[in-house]
Amino acid sequence: MTRVRLTAAERGEEVLRAAVVAFATSGYQGTKTDEIARLAGVSQPYVIRLFGTKQQLFLASVRWVCARVEQVFRDAAADSPDLASLARGYEKMSEERELLLVLLQGFSASADPDIGDCVREGFGSIYHLIRDLTGATPLEAREFLSTGMLLTVMSAMQVLGPNPHPAPWADEITTTFTINPN
Repeated sequence: MTRVRLTAAERGEEVLRAAVVAFATSGYQGTKTDEIARLAGVSQPYVIRLFGTKQQLFLASVRWVCARVEQVFRDAAADSPDLASLARGYEKMSEERELLLVLLQGFSASADPDIGDCVREGFGSIYHLIRDLTGATPLEAREFLSTGMLLTVMSAMQVLGPNPHPAPWADEITTTFTINPN
């Protein structure tokens, strides 16, 4: 079998995707660049050569996840520029559980000034995009984000999503969500 040689950009994308998986699982402090290299099928020095430091790779991962969230929302708004459409997009994106977990890991590591700046910038950009795409008021955008954060936390606890752990309280909360199926 012939191996296809990847471009540097493609290899960098593979490393970034591996980093998202690793950081989602172990967080910023608990993730080793060796683990990211193993997941990406490259050497640890190559990971450092591409991104400089573990922190720079974490920041790139957070930015990549925020950009992915924004793209999901843009795609959803192209169908219908309203909050219900964005909610359906979020619901589909939640199947990529590692994306949501990287956001939570970013929030948790925000005491680090560089990480905090990156996370605040990304979250602010998502907030403004929601308002721009849908015409939502600040209150409507806050409620939308609040619901999304609750869903994200419930997904992290594995009471939502694929193979959820049974939790009657989570089932009760879940029945209160109203996502327009259209």
